[in-house]
Amino acid sequence: MPASDADDLRRQFDALISGAELGDLRTLADQMSVVSGGGFAKRTSNPHLRHPKRDEPAIFRVRVDLNDARPPIWRQLELRSDLTLAAVHQVLQAAYDWTDSHLHRFSVGGDAFDMGAEWFLCEYDVEEGEDEGTPDADVTLDETLVEPGDVLHYVYDYGDNWDLTIRLEEVLPLTNDAPQARCGDGQRAAPPDDCGGLRDAEDLPQVVDDPAAFDVAELNQRLVSPAGGLTEWGVRPDLVHLLNQLQRTPVGDDFIARTLAIGNPQHPDVPTLRANLRAYQWFLDRAAGDGITLTAAGYLKPADVEAASEVVPVVGDWIGKRNREDLTIPMLEFRQSLQQIGLLRKYKGKLLLTKLGKAAQADPVVLWRHLADRLVDGNEDTFTTQARLLALLCLASEPEGRHDKRLAEALTYLGWRQRDGRPVSVDQSRWAIREAIHALANVASEQRDRGLPRIDRRALTPLAVLMARTALSTQATLDGTPSSS
Repeated sequence: MPASDADDLRRQFDALISGAELGDLRTLADQMSVVSGGGFAKRTSNPHLRHPKRDEPAIFRVRVDLNDARPPIWRQLELRSDLTLAAVHQVLQAAYDWTDSHLHRFSVGGDAFDMGAEWFLCEYDVEEGEDEGTPDADVTLDETLVEPGDVLHYVYDYGDNWDLTIRLEEVLPLTNDAPQARCGDGQRAAPPDDCGGLRDAEDLPQVVDDPAAFDVAELNQRLVSPAGGLTEWGVRPDLVHLLNQLQRTPVGDDFIARTLAIGNPQHPDVPTLRANLRAYQWFLDRAAGDGITLTAAGYLKPADVEAASEVVPVVGDWIGKRNREDLTIPMLEFRQSLQQIGLLRKYKGKLLLTKLGKAAQADPVVLWRHLADRLVDGNEDTFTTQARLLALLCLASEPEGRHDKRLAEALTYLGWRQRDGRPVSVDQSRWAIREAIHALANVASEQRDRGLPRIDRRALTPLAVLMARTALSTQATLDGTPSSS
């Protein structure tokens, strides 16, 4: 086939798959295998082509090329050899000014979809479980590159197919002041996300103001930005993703600084947990054994409402007799929340412990981790989840601050709008903050005091603030606590 025909065919195919995600591409591959009369061979193992880690870390000078770019679009980077591939991914996103909005993977021994290569998968691909591979967070750079000339492959966005070749040029000694990553040289601007895979000189002017532009100093400024290393510091990945998107907005520095300010949350001791989680413990203890018998209408019986009212903090300032659950709204909402987060279940007119509820009833540390984990529960691409993450960050960093305006601005910069196209309103952000406070309000050792001013009654306890900080870290899920019953 003449080269010009092959190039034209390549452009047509790239246009066909542009914007497709992994599921669409797998469907296309299945269809193509049917048309060609052959079966689609699914990998059942991941070849082990890695090397042992270096005894002592070094600096790897690598050249990174965007494959098939004409003229070449490349970067020369100096990377610590002990960086995980998950961290290298973040560096590459900064180096090519991409937004980390799509799937990615690395490979050695072939490109990222070569059946004979060893694949290193992003978190989403690991969770999906459709491909055999090792999580990129579990592999370091020096396990994939050893000698000058060694090659590591990377692809980002399986539709636009931004495929990079990372070639080791030189191994340098590690100095005490060496950053994790820096750029030494490079040429030409990178194509932006979602432009259809354009990478030729004749096409790039459609999507890039100045295809020849590249500023080493600007890139190094991005590489030293605090957002670049937050995942390695234990900040939950979905929050890091939001901070990366906010990084170049007027509110970005503030939210990154707040993330740095909350630090690494400490583990509370068991007596402190028992004192502050007493409302949760009361229901778990009461439901143990035969369970809590409900009324015919499905509510707690009056005696249980009265007993629970003595330990559920938000009921402390409720006006009323507190002996009917349907008329004691904070009690009803709290009890229902225990079912929603998988600690209790309703069966034949009773509230019973779930499997997780039994574990939490026996161990307040399990209960703590589960409550922190379920503070953010849902698809990270939804308004509700993103609003909850940023609201918790505001409360964790400044519990008594006024955050509605900055939160509304951040959500607007993330692309959210009201139905009529206007920016996110302060009322919407205030709702998100109120919901976050409500979720934390029963982490307390005392009842609310109706004699206090309203603002003091609604203040979060120190342990509630610590729970918010824990929820924003990887602690809640990395210690083995399941997140559902």
